[in-house]
Amino acid sequence: MKTIAIIGLGYVGLPLALQFSRSGATVIGIDIDPSKVDALTQGRSYIKHITPESIREQLAAGHLSATTDFAAAQQADAVIICVPTPLNKNREPDISFIVATGKALAPHLRPGVLVALESSTYPGTTDEDLRRVLEAGSGLVAGRDFHLAFSPEREDPGNPQSVVATIPKVVGGLTPACLAKAQEIYGIAIRTLVPVSSCRAAEATKLMENIFRCVNIALVNELKVVYGAMGIDIWEVINAAKTKPFGFMPFYPGPGLGGHCIPIDPFYLTWKAREYGQATRFIELAGEINTRMPEHVVACVAEALNTAKKPLNGSRVLVLGLAYKANVDDDRESPSYVLMELLKRRGAEVSYHDPFVPVIKPTREHPQWAGTRSVAWSRETVAAFDCVLIATAHACVDYRQLAEWAPLIVDTRNAMPFAAASPRYVKA
Repeated sequence: MKTIAIIGLGYVGLPLALQFSRSGATVIGIDIDPSKVDALTQGRSYIKHITPESIREQLAAGHLSATTDFAAAQQADAVIICVPTPLNKNREPDISFIVATGKALAPHLRPGVLVALESSTYPGTTDEDLRRVLEAGSGLVAGRDFHLAFSPEREDPGNPQSVVATIPKVVGGLTPACLAKAQEIYGIAIRTLVPVSSCRAAEATKLMENIFRCVNIALVNELKVVYGAMGIDIWEVINAAKTKPFGFMPFYPGPGLGGHCIPIDPFYLTWKAREYGQATRFIELAGEINTRMPEHVVACVAEALNTAKKPLNGSRVLVLGLAYKANVDDDRESPSYVLMELLKRRGAEVSYHDPFVPVIKPTREHPQWAGTRSVAWSRETVAAFDCVLIATAHACVDYRQLAEWAPLIVDTRNAMPFAAASPRYVKA
């Protein structure tokens, strides 16, 4: 059976590692974060929807191990790279993690191995940037001495129907032989493979998927504001429209975009398109609309407080939900951070409650919140706030308790439609 090295053991790499391991492959997990390696070695999970039992089962079977040493990749038949691809402070693509990983991996490549990139990125990253550092550091030639491919991750955290093995997997290779090797390797763990003509086509597929979502979310966010001015509930309209059995797909508004894909991936394409003299007006407009949503929400909070004869300046506001989406512990790019900063800037005293994020870990984007703890969920605690802002609608929250306890609620997620008639409840 094959040995697979997976570099980057986060929200993408760890589920993939477990799926390969369950499928009978020997999996070597590699991560530069020793705390993740220690956790896995001890059978502990650091991702909510992955159980410790699933890790311990594969450790006991001898199918899974973890290390910080890139030299372990020498044992592998395939190396799969699952590292972050953020935007830098100028909102430009940052592929430094991919490049650094390629440089660390290159001295340990051996002939015949497959290197597959899964990180979302712009077309050309795999066959230009990654290929360059791998060839320079190994002395091997991609497509001749080793195989090179791109296969975008498709993860939907919080969705119990989203299972790695059953999500169709797009695969593109540098050469036909590279594609064949990638299909052989991924076929060990994934039931349905979708081959495309090149690495660039696979990279473009991932971007298209997330641009589609970004643009449509922007559309409903804009309609939310327009319909709200007309006294029309956007949620009612969406629920009615989605009864149409053809030609319509429901998207839902919110307080802004979060997660590691939708707020970031579209701008990888806008940046790359400039190299070809092409404009991406839909993407840029969608980005503007979605980026403005937190400001719209804070304005709604201020107006709701004003109606209650309280200024935002000096009011105590509880942000309910720090994770970027419901029922997960992933707070990457969460709009809740932007909401908290905007509220604080306008003089509010801000706290948060999230059962999945008990304490805020250090982040590059929002270091000032590191160490802040989720407040308790109790009548006494909630009632002490002037306003509760629902930013993420976790299913485990008792919203009927909230309706009873909170003096004022601003809801961005339609979490409490039963409270629509209450003067203490406002949709934003």
